[in-house]
Amino acid sequence: MARFFNGKEIELLAPVGTFEIFKEVIQAPCDAVYLGGPSLNMRMMRKGYNFSLEEIVQATEIAHELHKKVYVTVNNLLSEDDVEEAKEYLRFLEGAHVDALIVQDYAVVMLIQEMGLNLHVHASVMMNVHNLETVRLLQELGVTRVVTSREMDLQTARYIWSQSGMELEYFIHGDMCVAHGANCHFSSAVFGMSGSRGKCMKPCRWEYRVKKDGNIYPADYPLAVKDMYMYENIPELIESGICSFKIEGRMRDVNFILLLINSYGEAIDRYIEDPIGFDRTVDSDKLHENRKRDFSTAYAFGKPGLSNMNRRYEGTGKFYSTGKVFSTPTAERSLTIGRVAELKERLVQVQRIEQFARPELSVRVNNIDQARMAIEEGVDHLYLSGDVYLPDVPFTKKNIIELSAIKGATKLYLGLPRMMTELHFEQYGELLSREPLGIDGIVVTNSGAIHAFADKGYPMVGDTSLNIYNHLSAEMYAGLGIQRLTISPEMTADHFTGLLEHSTLPLEAVVHGSPTVMYMEHDLYANTEVQESVGEENNHYVDNSILVLMTDKGENPVYRDQHGRNHLTMAKEICYLPLVKELAEAGLSHFRIEGATYSVSQLRAIICAYQAAIMEQTSTGELFEQLHPVYAGYTLGSLHFN
Repeated sequence: MARFFNGKEIELLAPVGTFEIFKEVIQAPCDAVYLGGPSLNMRMMRKGYNFSLEEIVQATEIAHELHKKVYVTVNNLLSEDDVEEAKEYLRFLEGAHVDALIVQDYAVVMLIQEMGLNLHVHASVMMNVHNLETVRLLQELGVTRVVTSREMDLQTARYIWSQSGMELEYFIHGDMCVAHGANCHFSSAVFGMSGSRGKCMKPCRWEYRVKKDGNIYPADYPLAVKDMYMYENIPELIESGICSFKIEGRMRDVNFILLLINSYGEAIDRYIEDPIGFDRTVDSDKLHENRKRDFSTAYAFGKPGLSNMNRRYEGTGKFYSTGKVFSTPTAERSLTIGRVAELKERLVQVQRIEQFARPELSVRVNNIDQARMAIEEGVDHLYLSGDVYLPDVPFTKKNIIELSAIKGATKLYLGLPRMMTELHFEQYGELLSREPLGIDGIVVTNSGAIHAFADKGYPMVGDTSLNIYNHLSAEMYAGLGIQRLTISPEMTADHFTGLLEHSTLPLEAVVHGSPTVMYMEHDLYANTEVQESVGEENNHYVDNSILVLMTDKGENPVYRDQHGRNHLTMAKEICYLPLVKELAEAGLSHFRIEGATYSVSQLRAIICAYQAAIMEQTSTGELFEQLHPVYAGYTLGSLHFN
């Protein structure tokens, strides 16, 4: 079946978690379904909620007989161990004649091209496509459809569609994440279970208290968002160029899915039949009565603020079908001598394809005073953050020119914002097109920035937000002009060492600091600006001006940047100081310190410790004993897990 409005095809896309659910859903008024196979997808937490290979073949045959389509999710990040399995799986999917794959990892795109497979590719929401430049790059790579970022408003969607002609798929109903796609590493840091590999333990669904300025504020579930609800906005979706209306819910029961399909399908048909007389609210009461959480239009019409936070049900962290929780508040693991010894043993076994000279030290800074100090200490690479934590202010052109004049042997890089709007491309495009700034390169944070600025003549360093997890995606980025790549912060020890063994490119890793584990458009600070406090308590590790999310297991600082976005960080500091020698011998070419949260004196001490370790001026054991944590202690993050 097919629906058309003003010559544009409109597709209602339904989720199916099991073959039994599929057999009923495919008979309902949807135009296509999406499903997961036995591996390599974003729903790996529930056994029985994915299709076997035989069921994929049968489902595709049944759908095609009804003139409907089947899309298969191959939408998690691939480890080196997954690559061969992915090749075999992709060959199978081509033979099964599925209509498209929904993909997160550029490695899958590369494999399809290298193997000469006839498979259509749709960019997953986990690619976090949020600007026109990324869409243009994906078109050049052969991608035929984009599932837009959850934070994309309909005005931006219409602009991108009008400028590119790309097919756009948009979530219209169901569960939404509070964090930007593939920009939540919380589950990896605490459990070693990657949210980008289909194993998220949902720390966003924990109950938190919000604390700031010595006051405690009521929040309950400040990271649990309402369900998406666009039933009453079908005209705006169509007008924005959205071609595929996507319902979330591969783990929902069949009756609930059928309710959504029947309601949305009937409403779309009514609008197509009589757009002038269309009644938006017909049967909306049925959806409200059967909702799992309260409803929101999320970012479709602009930032929703606190109105997007779910307050209806406390069971926000439960599986719908079993009532079991994903997880309960859990403390971050502490760095231990035993775990360091295990990692050393694993690192010495790494057989690097290509060796590099002594590792170099990179430091990302948040203000001009930190930058001047880092230059004084002679760091090898200095990154000026594109997401400056308040109350510091963004680096100005004057600051950049001043630092370039005194940088000496230090290489100076301009960092870009992690999420770049069309306005950001205008601003940075103008700045980078002017007379030379004296910088040695730029730190790119999204694939659209690579596409836009590759011709500006500056060397490019790939940031953590590119989420490099395997040598195939690394090679793809290298082909686009990236000279050095930062390893995904989600990598467990085995995956980390696997990438070191397989990549021929210079690799960088964050070895110290409090990196962002959840990056979000939602502004948690709004909780403290519109609500009355319910108690008093000082922050334990950071200044009271910094908002923290509290559980009985610790405090996670949340920093607001100049764009109004929030960066939830770890309670403990990443510290790889005891592993410097082994990491260098295993082939890690660049060690990065995330300096944004430190004072100048604190950051100086950290820089000096790592410089001494790299130069082997003293043992790392002695250095580690001298270097005291600023926050709740030290952790190895996801390297605690194999």
